[in-house]
Amino acid sequence: MSANASIAPTETATQALAAVIEALTAELPPNALVIEAAERRAYECDGLSAYRQVPGAVALPRTRDELLTCLRICREHGVPIIPRGAGTGLSGGALPSETGLLLSMARFNRILEIDPDNRCAVVQPGVRNLAISEAAAPQGLYYAPDPSSQIACSIGGNVAENAGGVHCLKYGLTVHNVIGLELVTLDGETIRLGGKTLDTAGLDLLAFMIGSEGMLGIVTEVTVRLLPRPERTQVLLASFDDVESAGRAVAGIIAAGLIPAGLEMMDNAAIRAAEDFVHAGYPVDAAAILLCELDGTNAEVSEDIMVVRQKLLDLGATEVRTARDDAERARFWAGRKAAFPAAGRISPDYYCMDGTIPRHQLGTVLERINALSREHGLGVCNVFHAGDGNLHPLILYDANQPGQLETAEAFGQQILELCVEVGGTVTGEHGVGVEKLDGMCVQFAAPELEQFHNLRRAFDPLGLLNPGKAVPTLSRCAEFGRQHVHGGQLPHPDLPRL
Repeated sequence: MSANASIAPTETATQALAAVIEALTAELPPNALVIEAAERRAYECDGLSAYRQVPGAVALPRTRDELLTCLRICREHGVPIIPRGAGTGLSGGALPSETGLLLSMARFNRILEIDPDNRCAVVQPGVRNLAISEAAAPQGLYYAPDPSSQIACSIGGNVAENAGGVHCLKYGLTVHNVIGLELVTLDGETIRLGGKTLDTAGLDLLAFMIGSEGMLGIVTEVTVRLLPRPERTQVLLASFDDVESAGRAVAGIIAAGLIPAGLEMMDNAAIRAAEDFVHAGYPVDAAAILLCELDGTNAEVSEDIMVVRQKLLDLGATEVRTARDDAERARFWAGRKAAFPAAGRISPDYYCMDGTIPRHQLGTVLERINALSREHGLGVCNVFHAGDGNLHPLILYDANQPGQLETAEAFGQQILELCVEVGGTVTGEHGVGVEKLDGMCVQFAAPELEQFHNLRRAFDPLGLLNPGKAVPTLSRCAEFGRQHVHGGQLPHPDLPRL
């Protein structure tokens, strides 16, 4: 998909949007609808800024009744609805439609309950990720998934994309930490899934909803699991002279039966960018570093840290440092979490990819990414959630240079194909959105894609919720196959040739 591609709205679609705006203006409070062009432009993209489209209108409901009004009026006129959280997504999942209504859930931002007895919290979707842990801190509890954008991203967006973070190796993704959801369907029906109890009656649809990218319903309430703060946390920083050794060390630590709270990898380009930005104390001459965090009781951490240190040295680390105090531990993590903005300081633009591979393939995949970097003439900073094989290559380019965006997109598509080739998947935590639709054509065959569409139609038969996202049409995959032949064979020969 070209970042600037758009389809001219039909007269019917334009008229339908005008009717929706008229009806919403009459029924919503004055500050709940954004229709001025300059104000709508603030919503033209999410964190994946290469894809932009000014929305036809923006609604900011504050109450359930206002939300239901938006859904009812759009349904009556056949106007698409694009749900949006905090706008920090990185796959274009909240890319607007010029003839649709962008539905911002930012004003659903109340923490409804902190329940220390059941170790959970009930929150609205607009609550910031970090705000949950801040509210639970007096009870000695916290919410484990911690995306790098956790100071800004909303829990509703985390649910939509199944967000992760640096501590998800041990504690899991959003899907492993959300125990209940309340959703409103396009028809205005309220669905409750899961909750505080250990088991609920009926089919378990909770995991099905998490990562569904706003295509099945609008999340209005989220119940999350809270964990007790560990007694002790310790971070080691290991340096390596080559990335292959760092990759082997990751697999070696897990193979030894140790599950760190976090196990992150950065290559030299990412190390230098982060160090220049944050001054985290990183060794700028290292080819790669691993950040390994251990947590638990004092006795557990004391024992495990010695085992991990020796394992790292045995597997090729040239130096292993232990954070001396909480301040140094925070600096080590600050450098890793600032890797994305750090890349933005050394390049006019960057294209952040997100794929997942088997851990033992880390070294091989990184070597091939660097070869692709040379082939395309674009730099790349590599940042991995190495423990769970989730990689984030940051492709550096300049959108003002003709052809560089298209080259970056082609480079990114090759990375996704590489992930699938080695036994991985095209996304780890950023979702599919519009960015990875062609990648889905590589990973899934026509019958699988058709089942995805069937499931969606069960919840949204009109196809009005976030259309054009997450699941490609079969015709798109057929076209992609024609343009993208491998060894004389289409990636999906079972797809129809149009």
